[in-house]
Amino acid sequence: MTLGPAPLPPGADHPSPPAQPRRLPRPQVRGFPLMPLILLLLALVDLRVDLQLLADHFTISSLLEAIRTHLLATAVLIFTPSLWRRYRT
Repeated sequence: MTLGPAPLPPGADHPSPPAQPRRLPRPQVRGFPLMPLILLLLALVDLRVDLQLLADHFTISSLLEAIRTHLLATAVLIFTPSLWRRYRT
């Protein structure tokens, strides 16, 4: 007795692929449509003073310091386009 693959049924050239698991439909993301706008406004309010200083006298070190001290607001500004796409209805 040999332990090999099971013989194919007559007329079958190759075994059928295994059945794929059923995927449940993803629920539609319904968010508060003003959330990206509110986050953007709060980030700009947080960065207001640093943006004024950068507008008056721009240096790389002042830009890096503004990013370092306001990391969350900077991340919100960077990811705002993605938030707009996600919350668009």
